[in-house]
Amino acid sequence: MPKVWRLRTPDFRFLAENEIKACGLIRLESLLIMERIKERLSPVTKLSYGVGDFGFAFADTAIGVLFAIFLTDVVGLRPSLAALAIFIGKSWDYINDPIIGYLVDRTRTRWGRRRPYLLFGFIPFGLAFAMLWWRPPFESQIALTAYYAAAFFFYDTILTIVTTPFFALTPELTQDYDERTSLSSYRMAFSLLGGLVAFIVPLMMIGAMRPENTGRVFQMGWVFAIAGSLPLLITFFGTREREEYIHQKQPGLRESLKAAWGNRPFVFAAGIFLFTWTAVDIIQAMLLFFLKYRMGLEAEADIVAGTIFITALVVLPFWVWASNKTDKRKAYIYGMIFFSAVMITLVFLDPSLGFTSVILLAALAGVGVSAVHVLTWAIIPDAVEVDELQNGTRHEGMFYALVSLMKKVASSIALPTALLVLDRSGFVSNAPQQTESAVWAIRILIGPVPSVLLLGGILFALYYPLTREAHAETREQIAARREASAD
Repeated sequence: MPKVWRLRTPDFRFLAENEIKACGLIRLESLLIMERIKERLSPVTKLSYGVGDFGFAFADTAIGVLFAIFLTDVVGLRPSLAALAIFIGKSWDYINDPIIGYLVDRTRTRWGRRRPYLLFGFIPFGLAFAMLWWRPPFESQIALTAYYAAAFFFYDTILTIVTTPFFALTPELTQDYDERTSLSSYRMAFSLLGGLVAFIVPLMMIGAMRPENTGRVFQMGWVFAIAGSLPLLITFFGTREREEYIHQKQPGLRESLKAAWGNRPFVFAAGIFLFTWTAVDIIQAMLLFFLKYRMGLEAEADIVAGTIFITALVVLPFWVWASNKTDKRKAYIYGMIFFSAVMITLVFLDPSLGFTSVILLAALAGVGVSAVHVLTWAIIPDAVEVDELQNGTRHEGMFYALVSLMKKVASSIALPTALLVLDRSGFVSNAPQQTESAVWAIRILIGPVPSVLLLGGILFALYYPLTREAHAETREQIAARREASAD
């Protein structure tokens, strides 16, 4: 009696080994590989992974939206010195991200190579975030600049230590093209939720961004340091790493960097990332300035922000559907064209049009924000398979470290540049009436500048080579190689 293999594939259920070979359809080993590739993740795994991004998204959004105006309107730093503090703190990322990515790829423990960083990093992550929102008892502008530069230096180091392994889990949890989009959608749902909370709740806790609310800002920092770090434990306990990846050969630093920058899809994906997130970071940094000093809607900022993020959450399934119907590249291009068109209209938005017009544009912007969150992150994991095909090994840690670096480069460019432009325009913190040049600077920064940057991301996407069909072919070649290695 022939040996029977139970295979959970759409086309093969219970086939005898001799029948498989006789049909000449495919080798048994390939079927087993296909089974692994087509594996679907449980909702629990997706939720456990996705919730981990809540804290990162909250921290990122809170810093992107509130930190610049906190430094100028609460701490009292000149915009140029605030820009310097942020730039110094973030510049360290250019060095530490590749190093930490390399170390993550070489880590070997009984818990895996990614998850231990979440377990041991959640407390330092919370502490580092809280330190950003403390105003030390200094009056010197130089001393304050030095403190916030050092605080940002520490925060970004810890952030890299926990985010790099977290992001690197994505391609290791599933190899399926569409399932990765689904996994990213779960993560981005929590990411958008974190962004929504970061926009609304801190402003409710703090009130206006003014010097008299310094203590409230620090309280907010501690509350959300705790709330943002605890989800990392859920990810640690709710996910598992694949054994075959845990025991892979440990790559060298030069090898990892060469693998990343020699990977054409990854290079274009990194370009998409850099341009898109620079645009988003500038929008975040300027939104409160725009509402406060252009539209006269500082008190309604939480409603505007809530509209953006609630809309983004509601339309998130649409972008998953659009990606499945076409592919990630095309869906991204359509989304960014729409987002760019919405943002360019803000330069023409007049305060006389009122609150309703702002809410309408906020809802439309939320559609674009949703596309950014889902599609930029969903594109990255597919490049990992190209890495394995080209080099025979996987370097997820380095890939995601460099992706994280691109996002941080975006922030290091966006926030300081925006603050320097404000400083040069004659901006005065908490002034009841800004100069015309300062208002124009705010209008240009929140509208045309992000639109141009989004078009830059579209150009990279037009030449991004890894379509749905190309990714499927890559997986087939990897399966054939693994089959040959098993012989």
